[in-house]
Amino acid sequence: MAVDLLLGLQWGDEGKGKIVDVLTSKYDIIARFQGGPNAGHTLEFDGQKHVLHTIPSGIFHDDSINLVGNGVVIDPVIFKKELDNLAKHGIDYKSKLLISRKAHLILPTHRLLDAASEASKGKAKIGSTLKGIGPTYMDKTGRNGLRVGDLEMADWQDRYRALADKHEKMIAFYDVDVQYDLKELEKEFRTAIETLKELTFIDSEDYLHKSMKNGKSILAEGAQGSLLDIDFGTYPFVTSSNTTAAGACTGLGVAPREIGEAFGIFKAYTTRVGSGPFPTELFDETGEKMGRIGNEFGATTGRKRRCGWLDLVALKYAVQVNGITQLIMMKGDVLSGFDTLKVCTAYKYKGETIDHLPFNIEPENLEPVYTEMKGWKEDLTKMTDASTLPKEFNDYVEYLERELETPITIVSVGPDRSQTIQRS
Repeated sequence: MAVDLLLGLQWGDEGKGKIVDVLTSKYDIIARFQGGPNAGHTLEFDGQKHVLHTIPSGIFHDDSINLVGNGVVIDPVIFKKELDNLAKHGIDYKSKLLISRKAHLILPTHRLLDAASEASKGKAKIGSTLKGIGPTYMDKTGRNGLRVGDLEMADWQDRYRALADKHEKMIAFYDVDVQYDLKELEKEFRTAIETLKELTFIDSEDYLHKSMKNGKSILAEGAQGSLLDIDFGTYPFVTSSNTTAAGACTGLGVAPREIGEAFGIFKAYTTRVGSGPFPTELFDETGEKMGRIGNEFGATTGRKRRCGWLDLVALKYAVQVNGITQLIMMKGDVLSGFDTLKVCTAYKYKGETIDHLPFNIEPENLEPVYTEMKGWKEDLTKMTDASTLPKEFNDYVEYLERELETPITIVSVGPDRSQTIQRS
């Protein structure tokens, strides 16, 4: 069977965790393929709110296997906290959570390096989550990294010490005031490593190939969003991995011809956390209202998200880069009560009107061009069927479908898994 993909199409925070949770019943295996604890996938059901950072969002379903793929970077300390939280809720994670031996490990010194690097940039900070993601991927591409499989090697401790010592020299090089007690950090790290070693490590690409051959259905879960992709995002204000469809191939060892459906998730408006250009950002009461109603705070960092109108130019770009076959629109309920909605349909870029995402979208080069639509007043959060949705909402969705040339098959009207409406 083919591997289906679930990808964020904006700057992350689109609601991927909820939709993976909704779709999980259709799949045997849920596999994370990139990113690390900089992700924050929020799920709400039965009156409980859960935030996952590294563990796939299918973990709450009894019949699904959850795989952390080779493209993921794992912080054992944060991972242990996630496991501890699952245990509190009676989740038997040991029987259905698998870890790729090729996944890289985030060391305590990676986090310290991240903090030192960001502090050294001053006003040019890129808005890092300071989770050590960037330095870990740098060690990966620099062929210095430590992987989960190294924990099974006799010289694991020697390998760790050599890399941690190298990191301390690099921290000193930045010449910034980063206070830390490495021995204390390492104590917590060693405890977390022992917890990690209680899980099942596998050669994940072989496992997935055999699963496909045996007819198992697989959903690849992405983290962050397409506009944060290291190659195709708003560089340098991006993450350190490939968040697009291509990242699923390298992050799981899956061939391009084995990709089936590509589900693309986007919000009915646009948000961004941290630094970086944002053409449709609102600095007025409308933007503040979006953030307040949408509870726009980062699940990982707690930082307030910047809000703005839907950027259709950027969204079209993400649909094209990923080969999206089905769209899923989140947080339509947040736009209830706005008399008029705006959608950015083009850019004025250096004096010329364009309809594609250019190399640089900094505000000095670009101005959004908007199309206005009539809003709706109805509260969508209690609606459970597409036939009950207001005409203006359906007009908005159908307009986006025409512009994106891709069907919107699911709309979300609230945070709970039950507040999800299938469209024909």
